[in-house]
Amino acid sequence: MGEITGGEVLAKMLQIEGVQNIFGIIDGTYFGFYSKLKPHGIELVTPRHETSAAHMAGAYARSTGKLGVCMASNGPGVANILPGLVVEEAEGNRVLVITSSRRTGIMYPDRGGTYQCFDQTGVISQFAKWSEAVPSFDRIPEMMRRALRKCYEGRPGVVHLDIPENILNGKVKADPAFWQPHQYRSMSQPEPADAQIDQTVDLLLQAKFPVIHAGYGVIHAQASEPLEKVAKLLNTLVTTSWAGRGAIPESSPHAMPMVHIEANNNIRNESDLVLVLGSRLGETDWWGKAPYWNKDQKVVQVDLDPGTLGGNKPVELAIHGDIASFLTKLHDKLETKKDQLNTATMQKYIERFSQEREKDRKKLDEKLSDTSAPMNSAHIPATVQKVFPKDTPVVFDGGNTTIWSNFYYQIEKPGTVFSTFKFGMLGAGTAQALGAAVANPGKPVICMIGDGAMGFHPQEIETAVRNNLQVIYLVFCDKQWGMVKMNQHFALKPVKTLIKKSLSAEESIKSDLGEIQFDKLAESMGAHGARVSDPKDLRFALEQAYASGKCAVIHCDVNPVMHMWAPGLKYFKDLHAEPKGK
Repeated sequence: MGEITGGEVLAKMLQIEGVQNIFGIIDGTYFGFYSKLKPHGIELVTPRHETSAAHMAGAYARSTGKLGVCMASNGPGVANILPGLVVEEAEGNRVLVITSSRRTGIMYPDRGGTYQCFDQTGVISQFAKWSEAVPSFDRIPEMMRRALRKCYEGRPGVVHLDIPENILNGKVKADPAFWQPHQYRSMSQPEPADAQIDQTVDLLLQAKFPVIHAGYGVIHAQASEPLEKVAKLLNTLVTTSWAGRGAIPESSPHAMPMVHIEANNNIRNESDLVLVLGSRLGETDWWGKAPYWNKDQKVVQVDLDPGTLGGNKPVELAIHGDIASFLTKLHDKLETKKDQLNTATMQKYIERFSQEREKDRKKLDEKLSDTSAPMNSAHIPATVQKVFPKDTPVVFDGGNTTIWSNFYYQIEKPGTVFSTFKFGMLGAGTAQALGAAVANPGKPVICMIGDGAMGFHPQEIETAVRNNLQVIYLVFCDKQWGMVKMNQHFALKPVKTLIKKSLSAEESIKSDLGEIQFDKLAESMGAHGARVSDPKDLRFALEQAYASGKCAVIHCDVNPVMHMWAPGLKYFKDLHAEPKGK
Protein backbone atom coordinates (compact mmCIF):
# COMPACT_ATOMS: atom_id res chain seq x y z
CA MET A 1 0.00 0.00 0.00
CA GLY A 2 1.61 3.26 -1.17
CA GLU A 3 0.85 6.92 -0.65
CA ILE A 4 -1.57 8.62 -3.02
CA THR A 5 -3.14 12.08 -3.19
CA GLY A 6 -6.85 12.66 -3.58
CA GLY A 7 -6.04 14.41 -6.84
CA GLU A 8 -4.38 11.29 -8.23
CA VAL A 9 -7.49 9.25 -7.40
CA LEU A 10 -9.50 11.70 -9.51
CA ALA A 11 -6.99 11.60 -12.37
CA LYS A 12 -7.02 7.80 -12.43
CA MET A 13 -10.83 7.68 -12.46
CA LEU A 14 -10.99 10.17 -15.34
CA GLN A 15 -8.42 8.14 -17.26
CA ILE A 16 -10.60 5.04 -16.87
CA GLU A 17 -13.57 7.08 -18.16
CA GLY A 18 -11.58 7.84 -21.32
CA VAL A 19 -11.04 11.55 -20.63
CA GLN A 20 -8.20 12.90 -22.77
CA ASN A 21 -8.44 16.67 -22.23
CA ILE A 22 -9.21 18.92 -19.27
CA PHE A 23 -9.61 22.69 -19.41
CA GLY A 24 -8.63 25.03 -16.61
CA ILE A 25 -6.08 27.30 -14.95
CA ILE A 26 -3.43 25.92 -12.59
CA ASP A 27 -3.30 26.80 -8.88
CA GLY A 28 -1.60 25.41 -5.82
CA THR A 29 -4.90 24.44 -4.23
CA TYR A 30 -5.20 21.44 -6.55
CA PHE A 31 -1.60 20.72 -7.47
CA GLY A 32 -2.16 17.12 -6.33
CA PHE A 33 -4.75 16.82 -9.11
CA TYR A 34 -3.35 18.58 -12.17
CA SER A 35 0.22 17.33 -11.59
CA LYS A 36 -1.12 13.78 -12.08
CA LEU A 37 -2.99 14.43 -15.33
CA LYS A 38 -0.08 13.97 -17.74
CA PRO A 39 1.06 10.66 -16.15
CA HIS A 40 -2.49 9.38 -16.72
CA GLY A 41 -2.59 10.39 -20.40
CA ILE A 42 -4.68 13.53 -19.90
CA GLU A 43 -3.72 16.83 -21.51
CA LEU A 44 -4.41 20.01 -19.56
CA VAL A 45 -5.32 22.93 -21.82
CA THR A 46 -5.06 26.25 -19.98
CA PRO A 47 -6.96 29.37 -21.07
CA ARG A 48 -6.48 32.87 -19.65
CA HIS A 49 -9.80 32.98 -17.75
CA GLU A 50 -11.75 30.28 -15.92
CA THR A 51 -15.05 31.02 -17.61
CA SER A 52 -13.30 30.19 -20.89
CA ALA A 53 -12.47 26.76 -19.47
CA ALA A 54 -16.20 26.03 -19.08
CA HIS A 55 -16.95 27.10 -22.66
CA MET A 56 -14.02 25.05 -23.98
CA ALA A 57 -15.33 21.97 -22.16
CA GLY A 58 -18.86 22.56 -23.47
CA ALA A 59 -17.78 22.98 -27.10
CA TYR A 60 -15.50 19.95 -26.80
CA ALA A 61 -18.45 17.89 -25.53
CA ARG A 62 -20.78 19.08 -28.29
CA SER A 63 -18.20 18.36 -30.98
CA THR A 64 -17.10 14.91 -29.80
CA GLY A 65 -20.08 13.51 -27.91
CA LYS A 66 -17.67 12.87 -25.02
CA LEU A 67 -17.56 14.29 -21.51
CA GLY A 68 -16.15 17.81 -21.27
CA VAL A 69 -14.14 18.39 -18.08
CA CYS A 70 -13.04 21.71 -16.62
CA MET A 71 -11.58 22.83 -13.30
CA ALA A 72 -11.30 25.92 -11.12
CA SER A 73 -9.53 26.78 -7.88
CA ASN A 74 -11.32 27.80 -4.72
CA GLY A 75 -12.78 31.27 -4.18
CA PRO A 76 -11.86 33.58 -7.09
CA GLY A 77 -11.35 30.74 -9.59
CA VAL A 78 -14.78 29.30 -8.86
CA ALA A 79 -16.32 32.78 -8.96
CA ASN A 80 -14.73 33.31 -12.38
CA ILE A 81 -16.02 30.05 -13.83
CA LEU A 82 -19.62 30.61 -12.72
CA PRO A 83 -20.78 32.55 -15.84
CA GLY A 84 -19.44 29.80 -18.09
CA LEU A 85 -21.14 27.08 -16.06
CA VAL A 86 -24.48 28.90 -16.16
CA VAL A 87 -24.26 29.02 -19.95
CA GLU A 88 -23.18 25.39 -20.40
CA GLU A 89 -26.06 24.19 -18.21
CA ALA A 90 -28.51 26.28 -20.21
CA GLU A 91 -27.10 24.99 -23.50
CA GLY A 92 -27.31 21.38 -22.30
CA ASN A 93 -23.66 20.40 -22.74
CA ARG A 94 -22.23 17.45 -20.81
CA VAL A 95 -19.70 19.18 -18.54
CA LEU A 96 -18.06 17.96 -15.33
CA VAL A 97 -16.44 20.71 -13.28
CA ILE A 98 -13.98 19.86 -10.52
CA THR A 99 -13.15 22.60 -8.03
CA SER A 100 -10.97 22.93 -4.99
CA SER A 101 -12.18 24.52 -1.76
CA ARG A 102 -10.50 25.62 1.45
CA ARG A 103 -9.37 22.91 3.85
CA THR A 104 -11.73 20.88 5.99
CA GLY A 105 -12.44 22.40 9.37
CA ILE A 106 -12.68 25.99 8.17
CA MET A 107 -15.25 25.59 5.37
CA TYR A 108 -18.65 23.96 5.03
CA PRO A 109 -19.58 25.89 7.03
CA ASP A 110 -17.37 28.95 6.86
CA ARG A 111 -15.57 29.34 10.18
CA GLY A 112 -16.03 33.10 9.84
CA GLY A 113 -13.55 35.26 7.96
CA THR A 114 -12.11 32.32 6.00
CA TYR A 115 -9.92 33.57 3.14
CA GLN A 116 -11.18 32.96 -0.41
CA CYS A 117 -14.31 31.26 0.83
CA PHE A 118 -17.93 31.21 -0.27
CA ASP A 119 -20.58 28.51 -0.47
CA GLN A 120 -19.42 27.04 -3.78
CA THR A 121 -21.71 24.01 -3.84
CA GLY A 122 -24.63 26.09 -2.57
CA VAL A 123 -24.29 28.56 -5.44
CA ILE A 124 -23.65 26.01 -8.21
CA SER A 125 -26.42 23.68 -6.97
CA GLN A 126 -28.95 26.41 -7.80
CA PHE A 127 -28.48 25.89 -11.54
CA ALA A 128 -26.44 22.69 -12.13
CA LYS A 129 -27.74 19.14 -12.37
CA TRP A 130 -25.80 18.17 -9.24
CA SER A 131 -23.27 19.81 -6.92
CA GLU A 132 -21.68 18.27 -3.82
CA ALA A 133 -18.56 18.59 -1.67
CA VAL A 134 -16.33 15.64 -0.74
CA PRO A 135 -15.98 15.49 3.08
CA SER A 136 -13.06 13.03 3.35
CA PHE A 137 -10.41 11.21 1.31
CA ASP A 138 -12.09 7.80 1.59
CA ARG A 139 -15.29 9.13 -0.03
CA ILE A 140 -13.63 10.48 -3.20
CA PRO A 141 -14.23 7.33 -5.32
CA GLU A 142 -17.84 6.98 -4.18
CA MET A 143 -18.72 10.63 -4.83
CA MET A 144 -16.82 10.77 -8.11
CA ARG A 145 -18.77 7.73 -9.31
CA ARG A 146 -21.99 9.49 -8.33
CA ALA A 147 -20.93 12.61 -10.23
CA LEU A 148 -20.14 10.58 -13.34
CA ARG A 149 -23.51 8.85 -13.13
CA LYS A 150 -25.20 12.24 -13.04
CA CYS A 151 -23.23 13.33 -16.12
CA TYR A 152 -24.89 10.60 -18.17
CA GLU A 153 -28.39 10.72 -16.68
CA GLY A 154 -31.11 12.48 -18.68
CA ARG A 155 -30.49 15.78 -20.42
CA PRO A 156 -26.79 16.69 -20.46
CA GLY A 157 -25.72 19.61 -18.30
CA VAL A 158 -23.27 20.71 -15.62
CA VAL A 159 -22.22 18.39 -12.78
CA HIS A 160 -19.98 19.74 -10.01
CA LEU A 161 -17.65 18.03 -7.54
CA ASP A 162 -15.98 20.23 -4.92
CA ILE A 163 -12.98 18.92 -2.96
CA PRO A 164 -11.09 20.59 -0.09
CA GLU A 165 -7.46 21.43 -0.90
CA ASN A 166 -6.08 19.27 1.92
CA ILE A 167 -7.91 16.24 0.52
CA LEU A 168 -6.77 16.94 -3.04
CA ASN A 169 -3.14 17.55 -2.14
CA GLY A 170 -2.63 15.48 1.00
CA LYS A 171 -0.93 12.09 0.66
CA VAL A 172 -2.67 9.12 2.24
CA LYS A 173 -1.59 5.49 2.57
CA ALA A 174 -4.36 3.81 0.66
CA ASP A 175 -5.15 1.35 -2.10
CA PRO A 176 -8.42 2.64 -3.63
CA ALA A 177 -10.50 0.29 -5.75
CA PHE A 178 -10.85 1.67 -9.27
CA TRP A 179 -14.04 0.39 -10.88
CA GLN A 180 -14.70 0.27 -14.60
CA PRO A 181 -17.46 2.60 -15.86
CA HIS A 182 -19.91 -0.26 -16.50
CA GLN A 183 -19.64 -1.19 -12.82
CA TYR A 184 -21.16 2.05 -11.56
CA ARG A 185 -23.24 3.60 -14.35
CA SER A 186 -25.42 2.54 -17.24
CA MET A 187 -23.50 2.38 -20.50
CA SER A 188 -26.65 2.76 -22.61
CA GLN A 189 -29.62 5.09 -22.65
CA PRO A 190 -33.27 4.06 -22.13
CA GLU A 191 -34.75 2.18 -25.08
CA PRO A 192 -38.20 3.07 -26.46
CA ALA A 193 -40.67 0.23 -26.14
CA ASP A 194 -41.70 -1.71 -29.24
CA ALA A 195 -45.32 -0.77 -28.55
CA GLN A 196 -44.36 2.91 -28.71
CA ILE A 197 -42.69 2.38 -32.09
CA ASP A 198 -45.85 0.69 -33.34
CA GLN A 199 -48.00 3.58 -32.06
CA THR A 200 -45.71 6.10 -33.76
CA VAL A 201 -45.94 4.23 -37.08
CA ASP A 202 -49.76 4.11 -36.84
CA LEU A 203 -49.91 7.86 -36.18
CA LEU A 204 -47.54 8.59 -39.08
CA LEU A 205 -49.61 6.45 -41.46
CA GLN A 206 -52.83 8.20 -40.40
CA ALA A 207 -51.37 11.69 -40.83
CA LYS A 208 -51.91 13.79 -43.94
CA PHE A 209 -48.71 15.84 -43.57
CA PRO A 210 -46.37 14.53 -40.86
CA VAL A 211 -43.14 16.51 -40.25
CA ILE A 212 -40.13 16.16 -37.96
CA HIS A 213 -38.80 18.85 -35.62
CA ALA A 214 -35.23 18.18 -34.48
CA GLY A 215 -33.63 19.81 -31.46
CA TYR A 216 -30.20 19.83 -29.86
CA GLY A 217 -30.92 16.37 -28.43
CA VAL A 218 -30.50 14.83 -31.89
CA ILE A 219 -26.91 16.10 -32.02
CA HIS A 220 -26.16 14.93 -28.47
CA ALA A 221 -27.53 11.49 -29.34
CA GLN A 222 -25.42 11.48 -32.54
CA ALA A 223 -28.62 10.53 -34.32
CA SER A 224 -28.29 12.57 -37.52
CA GLU A 225 -27.76 9.59 -39.81
CA PRO A 226 -30.90 7.69 -38.71
CA LEU A 227 -32.84 10.99 -38.75
CA GLU A 228 -31.96 11.55 -42.39
CA LYS A 229 -32.88 7.95 -43.25
CA VAL A 230 -36.32 8.30 -41.62
CA ALA A 231 -36.92 11.65 -43.35
CA LYS A 232 -36.07 10.10 -46.73
CA LEU A 233 -38.27 7.07 -46.12
CA LEU A 234 -41.25 9.21 -45.11
CA ASN A 235 -40.31 11.75 -47.80
CA THR A 236 -41.04 14.50 -45.31
CA LEU A 237 -39.56 17.79 -44.14
CA VAL A 238 -37.34 18.35 -41.12
CA THR A 239 -37.36 21.64 -39.25
CA THR A 240 -34.94 22.33 -36.40
CA SER A 241 -34.51 24.52 -33.39
CA TRP A 242 -31.68 27.06 -33.60
CA ALA A 243 -29.54 24.77 -31.44
CA GLY A 244 -30.51 21.81 -33.62
CA ARG A 245 -28.94 23.26 -36.77
CA GLY A 246 -26.90 20.57 -38.49
CA ALA A 247 -29.09 17.74 -37.22
CA ILE A 248 -29.67 17.12 -40.93
CA PRO A 249 -27.53 18.57 -43.77
CA GLU A 250 -29.15 21.85 -44.75
CA SER A 251 -28.55 21.14 -48.44
CA SER A 252 -30.88 18.13 -48.16
CA PRO A 253 -34.24 18.46 -49.97
CA HIS A 254 -35.80 17.25 -46.72
CA ALA A 255 -34.32 20.09 -44.64
CA MET A 256 -36.00 23.41 -43.99
CA PRO A 257 -33.29 25.53 -42.35
CA MET A 258 -34.44 27.68 -39.46
CA VAL A 259 -33.38 30.88 -41.25
CA HIS A 260 -36.41 30.54 -43.54
CA ILE A 261 -38.70 31.54 -40.72
CA GLU A 262 -41.97 32.09 -42.60
CA ALA A 263 -41.60 28.78 -44.43
CA ASN A 264 -41.00 27.06 -41.10
CA ASN A 265 -44.11 28.68 -39.63
CA ASN A 266 -46.19 27.65 -42.65
CA ILE A 267 -44.96 24.04 -42.45
CA ARG A 268 -45.74 23.81 -38.73
CA ASN A 269 -49.19 25.29 -39.26
CA GLU A 270 -50.09 22.98 -42.10
CA SER A 271 -48.72 19.81 -40.50
CA ASP A 272 -51.26 17.64 -38.68
CA LEU A 273 -48.57 15.55 -36.92
CA VAL A 274 -45.14 16.58 -35.69
CA LEU A 275 -42.47 14.21 -34.44
CA VAL A 276 -40.49 16.27 -31.89
CA LEU A 277 -37.01 14.88 -31.23
CA GLY A 278 -34.79 16.21 -28.46
CA SER A 279 -36.41 19.62 -28.27
CA ARG A 280 -38.22 21.30 -25.37
CA LEU A 281 -40.16 23.51 -27.81
CA GLY A 282 -38.96 26.50 -25.85
CA GLU A 283 -39.27 30.23 -26.40
CA THR A 284 -37.23 30.32 -29.62
CA ASP A 285 -39.59 27.62 -30.96
CA TRP A 286 -42.54 29.85 -29.96
CA TRP A 287 -43.42 27.33 -27.19
CA GLY A 288 -45.03 25.18 -29.91
CA LYS A 289 -48.04 27.51 -29.86
CA ALA A 290 -50.33 29.12 -32.42
CA PRO A 291 -50.16 31.18 -34.54
CA TYR A 292 -46.72 29.72 -35.28
CA TRP A 293 -47.76 26.08 -34.88
CA ASN A 294 -51.01 24.28 -35.65
CA LYS A 295 -52.86 24.19 -32.33
CA ASP A 296 -54.76 21.03 -33.35
CA GLN A 297 -51.79 18.97 -34.60
CA LYS A 298 -50.87 15.72 -32.89
CA VAL A 299 -47.44 15.46 -31.29
CA VAL A 300 -45.11 12.53 -30.71
CA GLN A 301 -42.28 13.69 -28.47
CA VAL A 302 -39.07 11.75 -27.81
CA ASP A 303 -36.55 12.89 -25.18
CA LEU A 304 -33.96 11.62 -22.71
CA ASP A 305 -35.43 13.91 -20.07
CA PRO A 306 -38.87 12.66 -19.00
CA GLY A 307 -39.57 16.07 -17.45
CA THR A 308 -39.49 17.64 -20.93
CA LEU A 309 -42.25 15.44 -22.36
CA GLY A 310 -45.46 17.40 -22.85
CA GLY A 311 -43.93 20.35 -21.04
CA ASN A 312 -44.89 23.14 -23.43
CA LYS A 313 -47.19 21.45 -25.94
CA PRO A 314 -49.65 18.62 -25.24
CA VAL A 315 -48.62 15.31 -26.79
CA GLU A 316 -50.40 12.31 -28.23
CA LEU A 317 -47.48 10.06 -27.36
CA ALA A 318 -44.62 10.75 -24.93
CA ILE A 319 -41.54 8.57 -25.34
CA HIS A 320 -38.71 8.60 -22.81
CA GLY A 321 -35.71 7.16 -24.60
CA ASP A 322 -32.60 7.47 -26.71
CA ILE A 323 -33.30 9.31 -29.96
CA ALA A 324 -30.82 7.33 -32.06
CA SER A 325 -32.35 4.05 -30.91
CA PHE A 326 -35.87 5.38 -31.49
CA LEU A 327 -35.09 6.49 -35.05
CA THR A 328 -33.31 3.23 -35.92
CA LYS A 329 -36.25 1.17 -34.69
CA LEU A 330 -38.74 3.50 -36.38
CA HIS A 331 -36.91 3.23 -39.70
CA ASP A 332 -36.85 -0.57 -39.54
CA LYS A 333 -40.58 -0.69 -38.76
CA LEU A 334 -41.47 1.80 -41.50
CA GLU A 335 -39.51 -0.29 -44.00
CA THR A 336 -42.06 -3.06 -43.48
CA LYS A 337 -44.88 -0.58 -44.23
CA LYS A 338 -43.34 1.14 -47.26
CA ASP A 339 -46.28 0.34 -49.50
CA GLN A 340 -48.57 2.27 -47.11
CA LEU A 341 -46.52 5.48 -47.15
CA ASN A 342 -48.03 8.25 -49.29
CA THR A 343 -44.70 9.55 -50.59
CA ALA A 344 -46.24 11.01 -53.76
CA THR A 345 -48.44 13.40 -51.80
CA MET A 346 -45.53 14.24 -49.51
CA GLN A 347 -43.44 15.11 -52.57
CA LYS A 348 -45.92 17.86 -53.44
CA TYR A 349 -45.40 19.39 -50.00
CA ILE A 350 -41.63 19.20 -50.43
CA GLU A 351 -41.75 20.87 -53.83
CA ARG A 352 -44.06 23.65 -52.65
CA PHE A 353 -42.03 24.50 -49.57
CA SER A 354 -38.77 24.18 -51.50
CA GLN A 355 -40.03 26.93 -53.78
CA GLU A 356 -40.70 29.09 -50.71
CA ARG A 357 -37.19 28.37 -49.50
CA GLU A 358 -35.60 29.25 -52.84
CA LYS A 359 -37.61 32.47 -53.12
CA ASP A 360 -36.55 33.51 -49.62
CA ARG A 361 -32.91 32.59 -50.28
CA LYS A 362 -32.89 34.65 -53.45
CA LYS A 363 -34.22 37.67 -51.57
CA LEU A 364 -31.64 37.24 -48.80
CA ASP A 365 -28.80 36.94 -51.31
CA GLU A 366 -29.65 40.31 -52.82
CA LYS A 367 -27.54 41.75 -49.98
CA LEU A 368 -24.47 40.18 -51.60
CA SER A 369 -24.81 42.42 -54.65
CA ASP A 370 -23.88 45.38 -52.45
CA THR A 371 -20.11 45.73 -52.85
CA SER A 372 -19.69 49.06 -51.07
CA ALA A 373 -17.14 49.63 -48.32
CA PRO A 374 -17.23 49.29 -45.38
CA MET A 375 -18.80 45.99 -46.28
CA ASN A 376 -22.27 44.60 -45.86
CA SER A 377 -22.08 41.99 -43.07
CA ALA A 378 -23.62 39.29 -45.30
CA HIS A 379 -20.38 39.02 -47.25
CA ILE A 380 -18.39 37.59 -44.35
CA PRO A 381 -20.25 34.28 -43.73
CA ALA A 382 -20.97 33.90 -47.45
CA THR A 383 -17.27 34.23 -48.34
CA VAL A 384 -16.12 31.98 -45.49
CA GLN A 385 -18.39 29.29 -46.94
CA LYS A 386 -16.54 29.50 -50.27
CA VAL A 387 -13.02 29.28 -48.81
CA PHE A 388 -13.23 26.63 -46.09
CA PRO A 389 -14.29 22.95 -46.26
CA LYS A 390 -17.94 22.15 -45.55
CA ASP A 391 -17.12 20.29 -42.33
CA THR A 392 -15.21 23.25 -40.83
CA PRO A 393 -16.37 23.93 -37.25
CA VAL A 394 -17.90 27.40 -37.04
CA VAL A 395 -18.78 29.60 -34.06
CA PHE A 396 -21.29 32.47 -34.03
CA ASP A 397 -21.07 35.10 -31.27
CA GLY A 398 -22.63 38.49 -30.77
CA GLY A 399 -26.06 40.06 -31.23
CA ASN A 400 -26.60 41.06 -34.85
CA THR A 401 -23.37 39.29 -35.84
CA THR A 402 -24.91 35.96 -34.83
CA ILE A 403 -28.00 36.71 -36.91
CA TRP A 404 -26.03 37.68 -40.02
CA SER A 405 -23.82 34.59 -39.62
CA ASN A 406 -26.78 32.24 -39.20
CA PHE A 407 -28.63 33.62 -42.20
CA TYR A 408 -25.68 33.40 -44.60
CA TYR A 409 -23.94 30.20 -43.53
CA GLN A 410 -25.22 26.72 -44.38
CA ILE A 411 -24.55 23.88 -41.91
CA GLU A 412 -23.82 20.48 -43.43
CA LYS A 413 -22.50 18.35 -40.58
CA PRO A 414 -23.80 17.77 -37.03
CA GLY A 415 -21.71 19.10 -34.19
CA THR A 416 -19.95 21.71 -36.32
CA VAL A 417 -21.89 24.85 -35.33
CA PHE A 418 -21.39 26.46 -31.93
CA SER A 419 -23.14 29.37 -30.28
CA THR A 420 -25.11 30.09 -27.13
CA PHE A 421 -28.49 29.47 -28.72
CA LYS A 422 -30.36 29.24 -25.42
CA PHE A 423 -28.49 31.91 -23.45
CA GLY A 424 -27.21 34.44 -25.97
CA MET A 425 -24.00 34.95 -23.97
CA LEU A 426 -21.65 37.48 -25.50
CA GLY A 427 -17.97 36.56 -25.53
CA ALA A 428 -18.40 32.81 -25.14
CA GLY A 429 -17.42 32.24 -28.76
CA THR A 430 -13.72 33.03 -28.28
CA ALA A 431 -13.39 29.99 -26.00
CA GLN A 432 -15.95 27.79 -27.77
CA ALA A 433 -13.69 28.05 -30.80
CA LEU A 434 -10.74 26.85 -28.71
CA GLY A 435 -12.68 23.84 -27.42
CA ALA A 436 -13.82 22.99 -30.94
CA ALA A 437 -10.21 23.19 -32.15
CA VAL A 438 -9.01 20.82 -29.42
CA ALA A 439 -11.79 18.42 -30.44
CA ASN A 440 -10.80 18.65 -34.13
CA PRO A 441 -6.99 18.55 -34.27
CA GLY A 442 -5.54 19.63 -37.59
CA LYS A 443 -8.69 21.46 -38.68
CA PRO A 444 -9.19 25.21 -38.83
CA VAL A 445 -12.05 26.61 -36.74
CA ILE A 446 -13.93 29.76 -37.77
CA CYS A 447 -15.31 32.18 -35.19
CA MET A 448 -17.54 34.97 -36.51
CA ILE A 449 -17.89 37.44 -33.66
CA GLY A 450 -18.96 41.03 -33.06
CA ASP A 451 -16.47 43.61 -31.83
CA GLY A 452 -18.48 44.04 -28.63
CA ALA A 453 -18.43 40.29 -27.95
CA MET A 454 -14.74 40.01 -28.86
CA GLY A 455 -14.01 42.64 -26.24
CA PHE A 456 -15.07 40.25 -23.47
CA HIS A 457 -12.23 37.72 -23.82
CA PRO A 458 -9.73 38.83 -26.50
CA GLN A 459 -6.87 37.47 -24.37
CA GLU A 460 -7.81 33.96 -25.49
CA ILE A 461 -6.09 34.70 -28.82
CA GLU A 462 -2.87 34.01 -26.90
CA THR A 463 -4.33 30.70 -25.71
CA ALA A 464 -4.83 29.66 -29.34
CA VAL A 465 -1.28 30.72 -30.23
CA ARG A 466 0.26 28.95 -27.23
CA ASN A 467 -1.61 25.72 -27.92
CA ASN A 468 -1.11 25.78 -31.73
CA LEU A 469 -4.85 25.95 -32.38
CA GLN A 470 -5.79 27.33 -35.80
CA VAL A 471 -8.75 29.43 -34.82
CA ILE A 472 -9.60 32.17 -37.30
CA TYR A 473 -11.54 35.01 -35.68
CA LEU A 474 -13.50 37.25 -38.02
CA VAL A 475 -14.47 40.31 -36.01
CA PHE A 476 -17.47 42.28 -37.35
CA CYS A 477 -16.49 45.81 -36.36
CA ASP A 478 -19.29 48.38 -36.29
CA LYS A 479 -18.11 50.15 -33.10
CA GLN A 480 -21.52 49.94 -31.43
CA TRP A 481 -23.86 47.68 -29.49
CA GLY A 482 -25.86 47.24 -32.69
CA MET A 483 -28.84 45.20 -31.54
CA VAL A 484 -29.27 47.36 -28.44
CA LYS A 485 -28.93 50.52 -30.52
CA MET A 486 -31.67 49.41 -32.89
CA ASN A 487 -34.07 48.76 -29.99
CA GLN A 488 -33.15 52.12 -28.43
CA HIS A 489 -33.84 54.01 -31.63
CA PHE A 490 -37.25 52.43 -32.10
CA ALA A 491 -38.10 53.11 -28.47
CA LEU A 492 -36.93 56.75 -28.63
CA LYS A 493 -37.94 57.88 -32.14
CA PRO A 494 -39.58 55.09 -34.16
CA VAL A 495 -40.74 57.17 -37.13
CA LYS A 496 -37.41 58.95 -37.58
CA THR A 497 -35.61 55.60 -37.26
CA LEU A 498 -37.69 54.09 -40.05
CA ILE A 499 -36.98 57.06 -42.30
CA LYS A 500 -33.32 57.71 -41.45
CA LYS A 501 -32.41 54.07 -40.60
CA SER A 502 -30.23 55.35 -37.75
CA LEU A 503 -30.25 58.21 -35.26
CA SER A 504 -27.27 60.42 -34.48
CA ALA A 505 -24.86 59.58 -31.66
CA GLU A 506 -26.41 62.27 -29.47
CA GLU A 507 -29.80 60.54 -29.81
CA SER A 508 -28.42 57.21 -28.51
CA ILE A 509 -27.77 56.15 -24.94
CA LYS A 510 -24.21 54.85 -24.41
CA SER A 511 -24.48 52.43 -27.36
CA ASP A 512 -21.39 53.58 -29.27
CA LEU A 513 -17.94 52.04 -28.78
CA GLY A 514 -14.39 53.16 -29.50
CA GLU A 515 -12.19 51.28 -31.91
CA ILE A 516 -9.99 48.34 -31.02
CA GLN A 517 -7.59 47.37 -33.81
CA PHE A 518 -8.13 43.64 -33.46
CA ASP A 519 -5.62 42.77 -36.17
CA LYS A 520 -2.89 44.66 -34.31
CA LEU A 521 -3.98 43.16 -31.01
CA ALA A 522 -3.67 39.70 -32.55
CA GLU A 523 -0.21 40.40 -33.90
CA SER A 524 0.91 41.54 -30.44
CA MET A 525 0.07 38.04 -29.20
CA GLY A 526 1.80 36.18 -32.02
CA ALA A 527 -1.22 35.56 -34.23
CA HIS A 528 -1.70 36.45 -37.90
CA GLY A 529 -3.56 39.76 -38.29
CA ALA A 530 -5.34 41.43 -41.20
CA ARG A 531 -7.88 44.19 -41.75
CA VAL A 532 -10.52 44.33 -44.48
CA SER A 533 -13.11 46.95 -45.32
CA ASP A 534 -13.80 46.23 -49.00
CA PRO A 535 -15.64 42.92 -49.62
CA LYS A 536 -13.54 42.38 -52.75
CA ASP A 537 -10.49 41.94 -50.51
CA LEU A 538 -12.10 39.52 -48.09
CA ARG A 539 -11.48 36.25 -49.91
CA PHE A 540 -7.76 36.94 -50.24
CA ALA A 541 -7.55 37.81 -46.53
CA LEU A 542 -9.29 34.55 -45.64
CA GLU A 543 -7.02 32.51 -47.88
CA GLN A 544 -3.96 34.14 -46.32
CA ALA A 545 -5.24 33.43 -42.83
CA TYR A 546 -5.94 29.80 -43.77
CA ALA A 547 -2.47 29.43 -45.33
CA SER A 548 -0.77 30.84 -42.23
CA GLY A 549 -1.54 27.60 -40.40
CA LYS A 550 -1.94 29.42 -37.09
CA CYS A 551 -4.42 31.51 -35.13
CA ALA A 552 -5.54 34.51 -37.16
CA VAL A 553 -7.71 37.56 -36.56
CA ILE A 554 -9.30 39.49 -39.40
CA HIS A 555 -10.66 42.89 -38.39
CA CYS A 556 -13.68 43.30 -40.69
CA ASP A 557 -15.04 46.84 -40.97
CA VAL A 558 -18.79 46.52 -41.58
CA ASN A 559 -21.31 49.22 -42.41
CA PRO A 560 -22.72 50.14 -38.97
CA VAL A 561 -26.18 51.13 -40.22
CA MET A 562 -26.62 48.05 -42.43
CA HIS A 563 -25.29 45.86 -39.63
CA MET A 564 -28.08 47.09 -37.32
CA TRP A 565 -30.74 46.04 -39.82
CA ALA A 566 -30.01 42.32 -39.59
CA PRO A 567 -32.36 39.89 -41.38
CA GLY A 568 -35.18 38.39 -39.35
CA LEU A 569 -34.94 40.99 -36.56
CA LYS A 570 -38.71 41.37 -36.40
CA TYR A 571 -39.05 37.65 -35.63
CA PHE A 572 -36.38 37.87 -32.94
CA LYS A 573 -38.29 40.72 -31.32
CA ASP A 574 -41.54 38.75 -31.49
CA LEU A 575 -39.94 35.91 -29.51
CA HIS A 576 -40.09 38.04 -26.38
CA ALA A 577 -43.87 38.33 -26.62
CA GLU A 578 -46.16 35.44 -25.69
CA PRO A 579 -47.82 34.01 -28.84
CA LYS A 580 -51.41 35.25 -29.06
CA GLY A 581 -52.80 31.91 -30.21
CA LYS A 582 -54.26 29.37 -27.79
